[in-house]
This record gives sequence, C-alpha cells and structure tokens, in this order.
Amino acid sequence: MDIKEYFARISYRGSHNKPDLDTMSDIFQHHIQAVPFENLSIHCGERIELDLEATYNKIVRKKRGGWCMENNHLLSWVLKTLGYDVTLLGAKVYVPEYDTYPEEIDHLLLKVVLDGKSYIVDGGFGMAYQMWQPMELISGTDQLQTPGVFRFLEAGGTWYLEKVKRKQLVPNQGASTPHNVEDEACRRIYLFTLQPRDIEEFRGCNAHLQTAPDSLFVTKSICSLQTADGIRALVGWKLTEMKYNYRDNMDLVEITMLTDEEIEKTLKEKFNVTLEKKLVPVNTSRLSLF
Repeated sequence: MDIKEYFARISYRGSHNKPDLDTMSDIFQHHIQAVPFENLSIHCGERIELDLEATYNKIVRKKRGGWCMENNHLLSWVLKTLGYDVTLLGAKVYVPEYDTYPEEIDHLLLKVVLDGKSYIVDGGFGMAYQMWQPMELISGTDQLQTPGVFRFLEAGGTWYLEKVKRKQLVPNQGASTPHNVEDEACRRIYLFTLQPRDIEEFRGCNAHLQTAPDSLFVTKSICSLQTADGIRALVGWKLTEMKYNYRDNMDLVEITMLTDEEIEKTLKEKFNVTLEKKLVPVNTSRLSLF
C-alpha cells in the first residue's frame, strides 16, 4: 500500500507534511468526491472483505467505492500514515421506519485527536447525510456545512449525530416514481460511544449486513458520490442528482429512472465505477435515503 498511489486515486495534490486540521479536511473532501459510498459487490456476487489490503486494492487500484467499514478503515490507515492520532469507533444507525436504533453496532467511524480537540471523521455514510468536513466533538453546537447543519448531542456518555433537513424542490417528481420527503425538521443519523474498537469487532455486522434478508444493503443496490455542490446517487434503477441549497435554503432534486441497459454506462460516467461482474439492481425497501 502506497500513500502516493492513494493520493493519485483521490486527485489530492496538496501538502501532507504537517498533520493539521486543514490537511485532514482537504484530504477528506477529496476522498468523498472521488470514492463512492456503494454496496454493489453484494449485488454482483462478490463478498465485501474487511482485510485492509483487500480494501486498498478494491478502492485504490480497482477504483471502486465501498461502505463504512471499507471507506473509514482505509481513511484510518491514511491518517495514521500521515501521523494523526486515530481511533476506530462503533455506531448504531437510526432506523426511521421503526424509530429506533439497532441492538448491535452496524457502522464504523473515526475519532481523531488534534491539538487537544477531538474530531469525528466519517467518510463512509454516503447519500444526503454524509458530512463534508471533520466535525468537532462538542455537544449541542450547530456545525454548518454545505449539505446542511449537523450537530452532536451527548447524554450519559452516548453521543448522537443529527442533521437539520432542508426543503427539496423536485421539478420532475410527477414524471417518475414518487419522491418521499418526510415532514421531519431534523433527522437522527446514528449514536455512538467513545469506546475504542478494533476492526475485528466489525466482522459480525460486516457479514450480517450483506446477507440478512431485511438488511438495507441486501434490499437496495446503492452507489452515491458527493459532488462539488451536491450529491448523485443510483439506488436500484433510480438516479437522483441533488444540488445543495439551490435557492432559498432549498435543495434541487432531479430524478431519472434508468433501464437495465443504461446502468453500466451511468456507473462509469457519473461515478467512475467499472464493475468486473454483472450488477443485478435491487430496490425493494421503502426506506427513503434522502
């Protein structure tokens, strides 16, 4: 594994001699705009591995994306290589369908301590709830980013991440499948504690999320990528392109329904992803990812 090869993968040409907040934020921004959040392996007959070299080979050399346990595991290696103080943390992702959190951790994120302050670095959430900059770990303070306002709330040693939702303008909504936009003003994203984790602790959820019949990642094929001013996502056959804060604190959402024949071309042109095996698109869950 070669840090310069990783930098080429994310088109990062900045300095990396000093492990400071600006450098970490810049690398992070390049990562989320180059490496998709995707679970396509599940729907191509491939297995998602936790081995770091396998993840490096997939994301850096094969120019694929990955989910949290791939993206953030790779980012932890990058940041440690550059001299940052990095700890793996485990989170439980909020399930709006049931208004609850799961019993076991199902998300990997990073804590980075820098100049006496702690930051959460999470490059593996994807979709419209992906943070764009590392977030300082402080409770009750709004942290404004391009995708919206994020904040942490802490209670009894448990930390909660949430995002204030913006309204959405969907011009072609009637011409495609309905785009469900909930009335909630704020969306809970996940909860976590500061208990240090080892990658081995994620083997159970890594296997469960790609095999359980009711797993979101089994019921939806997902590929999302952050752009310079928004996000694009292919879920099943639905391509959604969102431009943040289009006007009057409203996001512009454009939806296109693709045919099977258009999937491969769209992945290549919109996400720079070329698959080795045939993708079988799936979108059977009613859960909205926006």
